[in-house]
Amino acid sequence: MSAEENTGAKAEQAKGKAKELIGRITGNERLTAEGRIDQVKGETREEKQKANDAYHR
Repeated sequence: MSAEENTGAKAEQAKGKAKELIGRITGNERLTAEGRIDQVKGETREEKQKANDAYHR
């Protein structure tokens, strides 16, 4: 996995965690849900890249 791709996936996960936390603190369910979605997107990107790297070895 390239460092740039890994950084992008981790950044998306961090953004999602922050959104989820802010949503929980403010009681905003929509923001909480968006945060969870962003986290899953980041995790999916990371796993996709790992699978791609394993395939090309």
